[in-house]
Amino acid sequence: MTTVRQSLHESTASLGERADAEALLLHVLGRSRSWLVAHAGDALPVEAQQAFAALVARREAGEPVAYLTGRRGFWTLELEVTPATLIPRPETELLVELALERLPRDAVAHVADLGTGSGAIALAIASERTRARVLATDASADALAVARRNAQRLGTDNVRFVQGDWLAPLAGERFALIVSNPPYIEAADPHLARGDLRYEPATALASGADGLDDIRRIVTGAPAYLEAGGWLLFEHGWNQGDVARALLRAAGYAQVFTAQDLEARDRVSGGRKAGD
Repeated sequence: MTTVRQSLHESTASLGERADAEALLLHVLGRSRSWLVAHAGDALPVEAQQAFAALVARREAGEPVAYLTGRRGFWTLELEVTPATLIPRPETELLVELALERLPRDAVAHVADLGTGSGAIALAIASERTRARVLATDASADALAVARRNAQRLGTDNVRFVQGDWLAPLAGERFALIVSNPPYIEAADPHLARGDLRYEPATALASGADGLDDIRRIVTGAPAYLEAGGWLLFEHGWNQGDVARALLRAAGYAQVFTAQDLEARDRVSGGRKAGD
């Protein structure tokens, strides 16, 4: 008899990461972590053993846990993710925090999330600011399909989704806040061929020789779609804070800043549109 505890121990040894092993086993069993603790000595059915072993083998080969389970937690939300979407990461929650600081809880504000992917940022903001109207855009129809399913499953009705490249879907509208987690990795960065990044959509990761092509487009184009006093906030790489602030200042933004993540690395920059 193979128990839950034995299976976890063996898979942890092969993966080198207990959290990954637990996530995969809980996915197979459809159980919570509290159940896992209480039933560690239970026998693991043969069918579950086989399904678990198959997922562990795929994880050993490099596939991200989020794609294997089809789920990833972000903010207070449990989101569907697929290989069509970037996997939401904890450091991106800083962008949500900074956005919420600029949106009064009872304000009927118009917000845009560019390159929404799974909808993580848009849905997190919408869940905290229920009177806000959020427009989430993405060039990928497959990614938008995932984001729409997440909104439907979460019962979020103050987000609308439009397909289009960056600022194009914003035509004719003005926003109090525009947020984005755009691609910002250098196209030749060797990390793109390693680890989980190998499986994520390249268009959501890399952006030109210096990683800043899409950020430049967003920074220079956003003022046309911001209300007077409106904010632009975007995530970027740990070594891009200086250039991000320079781009914002060159484009005429006021109150330009860079915020650091929990590892004290530059992570989010932004600025405010001066009054018209």
